[in-house]
Amino acid sequence: MDQESIVYGCIKDVVGNELDSERRRSNREAMMTLPSAEQWPYLCREMFSLPRVEVYGESYLTEVMHFGASYKAIEYEWSAWMKKFEALLDKMYWVSAVVHLETELSGIHTFTWESKSDGHSPGAGQQQIHCEWTQEKSFL
Repeated sequence: MDQESIVYGCIKDVVGNELDSERRRSNREAMMTLPSAEQWPYLCREMFSLPRVEVYGESYLTEVMHFGASYKAIEYEWSAWMKKFEALLDKMYWVSAVVHLETELSGIHTFTWESKSDGHSPGAGQQQIHCEWTQEKSFL
C-alpha cells in the first residue's frame, strides 16, 4: 500500500465591511494564479475553497480560506511544498495560517504562521512571519 499524506488547513484574514472587498479580491486572485492540479505542482488552485469577493450577511469579522488535498508521501517533498505555500502567503492579506500534515509513518504535524503586526500585506516579505510546528506521533 502506498503512503498517503493528507494536507489541510486555512488562511485567516480580518475583514468585516464592504471596504475590504479589495483585500478579498486580491486574496482570491492570488489563489487563482496557482497552477492546475493536472500539472503536479504540490499546491494547486483546486485544493482551495475560493471565497466570494462581495460581503454577504453570513460574514462576520474573519474571512476563512480553507484548503485540503491528499498526496502520495508528500512528506518527502515537504520543503518544496512549504516553499510554495509561503510564496502564496507572501501574495496575500492574512493574519494567521495553519497547515496540518497527516502522514502514515511520521504522524501528525501542525505548522502555524502568525503575523507579528496587524496583518500581512502582499509583498511585505517573510520577516513578519512567525512559524511554529508541533508533532503528534501516530502509533499504528
